Amino acid sequence: MQTLKLSKMGYHENKKCIDVCLACAAICNHCASSCLQEHDVKMMSKCIQLDMECAALCYAAAQLMSLGSDKAAALCKICAELCEACAAECAKHENEHCKECATACRECAAECKKM
Repeated sequence: MQTLKLSKMGYHENKKCIDVCLACAAICNHCASSCLQEHDVKMMSKCIQLDMECAALCYAAAQLMSLGSDKAAALCKICAELCEACAAECAKHENEHCKECATACRECAAECKKM
């Protein structure tokens, strides 16, 4: 009888990165939603798009890490790149929600790079 070997890198080993990714995703969703309330929404379109992409990828990275997937590290590398792009875009805006998002994205990128 064959036994299934589970990855040693699961939730507990990746908890810090998982938590940072989930927090980043939540802030990115908040930023996108807040940007939609701004006076000039068209000016915020790139920020909104990156917020939504970043949130989706952060959620996916957290999920793969918690599952102990052997693809988690590769996805975290892409997540770090997208978080950096989102942070750079959010940093261009003076809104408090964009500043908060930029900070969370930088923190997430740094944590994901450690994977």
